[in-house]
Amino acid sequence: MNTFHDLGLNEDLLKAITDMGFEKPSEVQDKAIPILLEEDTDLVALAQTGTGKTAAFGFPMLQKIDSSSRTTQGLILSPTRELCIQITNELKLYGKYCKGLNVAAIYGGASITDQAREVKRGAQVIVATPGRMKDMISRRLVDITKIEYAVLDEADEMLNMGFKEDITEILSHTPEDKNTWLFSATMPKEVARIAKKFMFEPQEITVGHKNEGSKNVSHEYFLVNSRDRYQALKRLADANPDIFSVIFCRTKRDTQRVAENLIEDGYSAGAIHGDLSQNQRDIVMKQFRTKQIQMLVATDVAARGIDVDNITHVINYQLPDEIETYTHRSGRTGRAGKTGVSMVIVSKSEVRKIKSIERIIKKQFEKKPIPNGMEICEIQLMSLANKIHDTEINHEIDPYLESINQLFEETTKDELIKKFFSVEFTRFFNYYNKAKDLNSSAEHSSSRDGGKNSSNAARYFINVGEKDGFDWMKLKDFLKDNLALGKDDIFKVDVKETFSFFNTEKEHQERVIEYFTDFKENGRFVNVEITENRGGGRGGRDRGRRRDGRKGGGDRKRRFSGSKENNEGRRSRRNDRDKSEFKTTHARPRRSRRRD
Repeated sequence: MNTFHDLGLNEDLLKAITDMGFEKPSEVQDKAIPILLEEDTDLVALAQTGTGKTAAFGFPMLQKIDSSSRTTQGLILSPTRELCIQITNELKLYGKYCKGLNVAAIYGGASITDQAREVKRGAQVIVATPGRMKDMISRRLVDITKIEYAVLDEADEMLNMGFKEDITEILSHTPEDKNTWLFSATMPKEVARIAKKFMFEPQEITVGHKNEGSKNVSHEYFLVNSRDRYQALKRLADANPDIFSVIFCRTKRDTQRVAENLIEDGYSAGAIHGDLSQNQRDIVMKQFRTKQIQMLVATDVAARGIDVDNITHVINYQLPDEIETYTHRSGRTGRAGKTGVSMVIVSKSEVRKIKSIERIIKKQFEKKPIPNGMEICEIQLMSLANKIHDTEINHEIDPYLESINQLFEETTKDELIKKFFSVEFTRFFNYYNKAKDLNSSAEHSSSRDGGKNSSNAARYFINVGEKDGFDWMKLKDFLKDNLALGKDDIFKVDVKETFSFFNTEKEHQERVIEYFTDFKENGRFVNVEITENRGGGRGGRDRGRRRDGRKGGGDRKRRFSGSKENNEGRRSRRNDRDKSEFKTTHARPRRSRRRD
């Protein structure tokens, strides 16, 4: 492999590379930089997250632009605020010796006036999120009509986030003869269409195989009942005392809830998702980078800006809706030549997704059991012993040794060791003593009734069906995951073309109705209503009374009752109830928040 000196970079960039401690280029840098420096060409580069893609396009762009000119010559589009800021900071480091260089970041959640002022100072390179960039173009605050280089970074993720129209409009304001460089971890059809539409005979480089997972990451899955998912997460954390991880959830709601529960249980955790302000996101990410937070719970979108090289574990609390997204998730660990572990917590119905992921990433998952309580106690005890053994002695304690020795003068060495370690061991022992086995059998019942035929059941109407891609099994999984109920708690699932029915025990009735109040899935309201349960029958017999007393049938379009304040009140009561239920059923002794 070449050195950076062999790639054709100028002295200003090589000096910055030396300052940053870079020794050898990564594979994508080794392949891309010579092409982009020597030729005026379009380029499609496929490489996993964490392989050094920013430097692969950043160094050539900085070398080719004229930093003495105030004209904007380079545009880099990225999917999230975090990634936008990250790229901007890295380019500034790369170009620290490039006299007159100005790199401006444009993203939502910050002052558009300040950003416009930064551009007006003469930004040769703009790094932007599509939404804010489109806004600034419409306000005529930026001019990209003379750019020479356009970069679409994390192109697959930008398209997944629905930025296709924004990208199309933004690029329509750029010259046709510019060079377009597209960098992506995966190559779905949508990315291929973008390349075909906006690029001319692009060269293509691939690091590894398309969509293949990182070689430095091992993949494990743990089979549990849906209701035990959170308990399994805690055990995985406790079984890895030095864990420094990103935990992925599908929705902002689940992300916030899991993070709050972890904090309640004494873990050093935090959440990052789209509902946080930019200042909140910056604070959380700073705490994570400094390891004040050991477990960062994130949505797929928010995680695009996480660039931390020493993450030990990625935990998929829930599998993503798009299987290819798993590649992005697992790429958060195993970076910069280090090894990492990607864990997946699955229920029985999700095991089939593991096989699909294996085909895409061309790697095998290892099925592992959730550790039992005594195994975790032993791990924690030995972890503490090793930390004490490796701790450097602080001689500031010397003046107090006489008093300490007097206190323990009648205590034997063995007794002293037992007392010392019991402080930590007893806490875990009391919590995990007689803890149940969380591991689930891989056998999957084919009965849609879940073996239940209870007269104490509530039956519900839900406004999704076959047209929405559901069969009875997928709908049951959807309900289990969202309601955090077990396999047998949802039964008599009956899916029609545009709507469906399902049953739970009446004890879950309030929980179901409140959870689906004002609930959205992919931007659409999902409505759940109680029907008359006439023996749990099928078809038209289920179309009984709605919970508001009106007859069923006809148009079942979502009707909202009460004011916005009342809806907020219902959500607040639901959140308060969820927290009180958690504290009752998941009580756990506090543990100190590790900040090492």
